[in-house]
Amino acid sequence: MSFSWSAKDHKSYTNPPSNPTQGLKRPRNDTGNKVTVVLGAQWGDEGKGKVVDLLATESDLVCRCQGGNNAGHTVVVEGKEYDFHLLPSGIINPKSICVIGNGVVIHLPGLFEEAENNEKKGLKGWEKRLIVSDRAHLVFDFHQVVDGIQETQRQATEGKIIGTTKKGIGPTYASKASRIGLRVCDLLGDFKEFSTKFKNLVEQYQSMYSSLTVDTESQLKKLKEYGERLRPMVRDGVYYMYEALHGPPKKILVEGANAALLDIDFGTYPFVTSSNCTVGGACTGLGIPPLNIGEVYGVSKAYTTRVGIGAFPTEQLNATGELLQTRGHEVGVTTGRKRRCGWLDLVILRYAHMINGFTAIALTKLDILDVLDEIKVGVAYKINGKRIPHFPADMELLHKVEVEYETFPGWKSDTSAARKWNNLPQKAQNYIRFVENHIGVPIKWVGVGKSRECMIQMF
Repeated sequence: MSFSWSAKDHKSYTNPPSNPTQGLKRPRNDTGNKVTVVLGAQWGDEGKGKVVDLLATESDLVCRCQGGNNAGHTVVVEGKEYDFHLLPSGIINPKSICVIGNGVVIHLPGLFEEAENNEKKGLKGWEKRLIVSDRAHLVFDFHQVVDGIQETQRQATEGKIIGTTKKGIGPTYASKASRIGLRVCDLLGDFKEFSTKFKNLVEQYQSMYSSLTVDTESQLKKLKEYGERLRPMVRDGVYYMYEALHGPPKKILVEGANAALLDIDFGTYPFVTSSNCTVGGACTGLGIPPLNIGEVYGVSKAYTTRVGIGAFPTEQLNATGELLQTRGHEVGVTTGRKRRCGWLDLVILRYAHMINGFTAIALTKLDILDVLDEIKVGVAYKINGKRIPHFPADMELLHKVEVEYETFPGWKSDTSAARKWNNLPQKAQNYIRFVENHIGVPIKWVGVGKSRECMIQMF
């Protein structure tokens, strides 16, 4: 005999059935479908979109759970390069339904512009395959202006900036935390009431930033139009995900944006993003229980990059850094800024694993290292000559760490044509096995190029 819980049971919950067996504890193994989560293990730009694209070909549902259009994922399919910022990159798969969860902050003009740009490249039928949570918060144009004003103020008062994308993400999450934000459900509800709340929100920001000017009537007119375009895609996200988890068997994929070292709690604060881009964000950003989390895949480059300022212990401000930047075409998808480059840092990968509990790793862009005579890997941090067992929370301390390196001979051969493990040079295999053993997580994929065909699957 088995006991299950259905939507019908919710309706009769306040009037318990007379059958006493229905009051028995629900079996623990009746958890529903498992969710696979793909997360960045460094400072972003690791190639998550490529891993998601691989998995999305077999996924029924692909979800975004946090961040906004500050994320940037590039996917190459049949020679065409697609750029995604708000849309889950699984939208390329015509059989996948894509979900933008409640934890995402949505700039509607950006969403539709992104869709139209990708339509020109061949994306089809996206509007019939996109679900948007009614609980997601909205990014307004003035949030983006405020983002820029705040950066200017930081430069003036502190002499440094955070290096935000100026997409309005931080100010929108601040509105959310201050309980003054506006959500998708507000926009699609009573528009007169929405208009009042919008005007009040504008006035609050103008009281803080005297230079902020907003044409509220023009903005409201556009928002109403965007709202009507969005309406057919909007669902109650919690109920939608519950039904997906507890209905027929489904392959569900969650596409993390940003990365562990940019997490608002665990990243190199304050040089971080404004959301939780670690595994907990998948639960809170979609309304799914931890019991439904299955595989958790971390994505890391075979070296390290970061955009903007902040501590970067293995950064190479030399010819090696320049070579990695040039060969790797290390320019941000969202910002167009050059990425800073350095050696692979296993301290941050171990730290990311502590938080996320990775079940496997994807190691991307191995081919960028093909021309190097020797390759270094950061294995530990030292303070005053002594190893420290943890990743420092204090950024001043992180700036002072001395990195302990292991040095490997380069393989000095082209790996970009490799499609199997045995095609890789022995020295490249040694490098990969060292990384795997040091962080204690198996490497499932090795990337040697831009397209999905260039991902070597190990198991």
